Amino acid sequence: MSQVLHPIEQKILKTLAEKKNLTPEELAGITKLSLDQIRRGIEWLKFKNLASVTESEKTVVTLGKRGSEALQKGLPERQLVNHLKSLDGYSCELDSAKNYLKNEFGPAIANAKKNGWIEIHENRIMLKGYHDVTSEEKIIKIISKIPTGVSADEFEDKDALESLKKRPEFVALSSKKSVLVGLTEQGLEMSKTVPVEIDFTNISETGSDSEVKVARAIDVQASAPPVFAARSHPLRDVIDEVREIFVGLGFSEIIGDNVQSSFWNFDALFTPQDHPAREMQDTFYLKDLTAGTVAKPDQIKKISQEHKKGWNYEWQSQEAKRLVLRTHTTCVTIRALADQKYDEARLFSIGRVFRNEKLSYKHLAEFHQVEGVVTGKNVTLRNLMGLQTEFYHKMGIKKIKFWPTFFPYTEPSLQSMIYNEKLGKWVELFGMGMFRPEVTKPLGIKNPVLAWGGGIERIAMLKFGLEDVRDLYENKFGWLRSVPKCP
Repeated sequence: MSQVLHPIEQKILKTLAEKKNLTPEELAGITKLSLDQIRRGIEWLKFKNLASVTESEKTVVTLGKRGSEALQKGLPERQLVNHLKSLDGYSCELDSAKNYLKNEFGPAIANAKKNGWIEIHENRIMLKGYHDVTSEEKIIKIISKIPTGVSADEFEDKDALESLKKRPEFVALSSKKSVLVGLTEQGLEMSKTVPVEIDFTNISETGSDSEVKVARAIDVQASAPPVFAARSHPLRDVIDEVREIFVGLGFSEIIGDNVQSSFWNFDALFTPQDHPAREMQDTFYLKDLTAGTVAKPDQIKKISQEHKKGWNYEWQSQEAKRLVLRTHTTCVTIRALADQKYDEARLFSIGRVFRNEKLSYKHLAEFHQVEGVVTGKNVTLRNLMGLQTEFYHKMGIKKIKFWPTFFPYTEPSLQSMIYNEKLGKWVELFGMGMFRPEVTKPLGIKNPVLAWGGGIERIAMLKFGLEDVRDLYENKFGWLRSVPKCP
């Protein structure tokens, strides 16, 4: 079936057959079509394999603030030479040159000596040698003639360009993308069938047939424009999947506030009040705000006694009242256990947590964490390992192992390790263990408590094959649209 061409396509084909490779802007200038029409026509021709588009990127050099000044006054070393030429004996004291050049004195001396233009005896600068125009000066002059910038590839003396780049604000570098449109072999053949004269002036979409000199054909083979329906963020999908798995395993979700007192965030978990994790460099505190009542009087009394006994210091109630952006969701689960006095329970919490971290490919200052606890008369560490294994299996992770480790408020403690096929190595995921007696007994929790927690962003990175956790938050439409809804 022969392809039907729109007049815009015909015009572009005919022009490219005569002029070869052109930019969209050049096409618009020659054909007198608008740039939008040109771009639309190019996409149609690409889809029909009649046109090819080549994209390239080059580094463009423009003059910086000090480069523009050097164009008028000369480079610092040239200013020094000109100054010496104006003096009797072609020489002057160092201090005199320093007063004349001010902040440019250091670069002027260094570059003039490098060029062999001066020599210094004791405290006196003397002119010597030839003072030809340097490659740096030639580059500045060339750039000044083209305000839009010059491609870095056009300069033969790369060392001179590098020298200018090292001088602050003399030249500025930017990346510039260019597009060239050409014809495929099929497009070249098709151009031979296009009429020599293509009349756009009398095309009417609504008028009578007599008004139409060039028929506007409908290409029934053309694809419909893509429609990107609204959808939830991939990270939200992972959070919902984690929630669904735990509910399916018989857990109940509990929800807590992002702002917590230091009592529940630290003290109730047997973290001493002088522990480094409680400092400003690790924790976000709310300035000039404190909690009124942090807990029941008997809870406060027993926790303070446990701290005095275990850490041998005087516990301060005012420190416990300081408000923080929670550093974990354990503060939510431990409070639920303390207030409800469960004999048996399966609880989990999902929410944002906040750490005063330096942002990197694996650390965020704000992220999501899932935290869970199981309490019962006969629960054991083996139960916890089995529970985590089942969770990972439901997430599609098959290779799991557990490694002994240390956590402040659990003993014994384990680190779960899962095998990342893409990286080809074992990586850490969740921390887990049994709450220490110093945590449970003061709060009246009688039965053993299994606890675990971990960052959901780390699960999402593994699930989507990402190497930088920040990619989850950068709103790159290409990636967001490429993630399958039901993998």
